[in-house]
This record gives sequence, structure tokens and C-alpha cells, in this order.
Amino acid sequence: MINPDILTILQNKIKRISMDNSTNILVGPITLPVNLDGETLTFKWYSWLKVTDEELQSAEGTQATELLISRLSSMNLADGQQSSVLVYGDFENSDEALIRMHSICHTGDIFGSKRCDCGFQLHQSMKMIAQHGSGALFYLANHEGRGIGLFSKAMAYILQEEGYDTVEANLELGFADDSRDYKDAISVLQHLRSHPVTLITNNPKKMEALRAAGMNTVKRVPLWGDVSVFNEKYLRTKVARSGHLEAVPSTDFFEGRVAK
Repeated sequence: MINPDILTILQNKIKRISMDNSTNILVGPITLPVNLDGETLTFKWYSWLKVTDEELQSAEGTQATELLISRLSSMNLADGQQSSVLVYGDFENSDEALIRMHSICHTGDIFGSKRCDCGFQLHQSMKMIAQHGSGALFYLANHEGRGIGLFSKAMAYILQEEGYDTVEANLELGFADDSRDYKDAISVLQHLRSHPVTLITNNPKKMEALRAAGMNTVKRVPLWGDVSVFNEKYLRTKVARSGHLEAVPSTDFFEGRVAK
């Protein structure tokens, strides 16, 4: 059964737009502070989902919201795009190479949202790889919102605006805290390179996934940065609840003195 508080929070942020043979379910507005040329501007963000399922189209009110939430985790909304890898230098043969397994973040990577640190991590890891002289950035398209998809992520953001943290929001919507899978990316990595790699990450689960697949991954480079009032809770949750490794002691890290 869906938590009644969750239904109350989401009900007022979900609108239904009827079309000839389908319905667009619109979620928003969601506050999105965006880094635009060094200045933080506040935008309002919406996401929509086109549905043709007759039951989802005909349901109304709270029942419609409850039905939508109950279906979210089985819709596989994160699977609609394809992944890619950006390779730099002599990645196949160089003695040492940096790699980044980067989960797509529509809001952070494209819009420059400061609710997370994804956009910073994307561009910073590209700079690190280029400065190192050899490496690869894997852009994983089915990892949006830790694998829940963009529309579901919009609903999770609404819950976060009401005080739920990242983990709690995903769980309340029927998902695991983190449902990302790295098998496909690792298979491509193994095809491109057999020598050891150094992983750019704060997430030990990525290291474990590589090692479990037989990759020689013995080094890790942290990537903390772009801390602001907008993402401080998000970053704390990464460390406290998702097991991410801090670059420096927490008292220094969350005051902005971070390792670049």
C-alpha cells in the first residue's frame, strides 16, 4: 500500500493532459537551481510521461496517483536510451588509464542543476582524463536517477522538496536505493582495454562491480566538488546512506574545502 503522505505530496504536482489516443502525465513544477556561466539561476522543471494504458488514462484523483506509483518500478523508464563511451589517447595500450562510469543526469549534465554534483563530475572527469593522457568516460544512459528513469526522478525530486532524502524518495516510489547495473559497460571496457585501470569515483560499489567482472582495478581517484547549499543534503546522504567514500573529513568537506 502506498504511504498516504506520499500521495498527498505528489497529488498536487501531477496533471493529466488528454490527447486523442493517449494521455500525457505532467509532473512539476520542481525547483531547479542552475549554474549558468558561473551564476546560479532558479528555473522550474517539469517532466512528462505519455501513457496509452487505458487503466492509467481513465483513473482519476488519488486513485490515479496511487496506480501510477504502483506501476513506476515495472515500467523500466530508464531503458529508453543508449549508452556510449568517450575515449582519449592510446587507451588500449597505455600503461595507466583513468576511467569514469558516469550515470546520465538530464538535469545536472544538460541544465547544470546544482541539486546534485553530476554536471561538475562529468566535466571534471573529462578534464582529468585529458590531463592524464589516456582514459575513457562511459556515459550510461539507463542510469538516470540511480536507474529509475527521468520521469520517476522528477517524482522523487518532489518528495525531496518535502524533506525526504534521495534514498527515502526512491524507496517510497517502489524502487531500490540504487538499481544501476554496470555489466554492459564493463563488457565494452574489457573489449577496449585489458591493462589495469584507475577508476574516478567516490562510490565503492563501482569498484566492486569492476573487480567482480575480473577487471584489474586497483586504484581509485575521488571526485568531490561543487558543494553548495542546494546539494549539501544530497552529498551527505551519499556518504551516510549510500556508502560513498569521503575525500576529506566531513567537517572540512561540507564547508567546501574539497579535493579537486
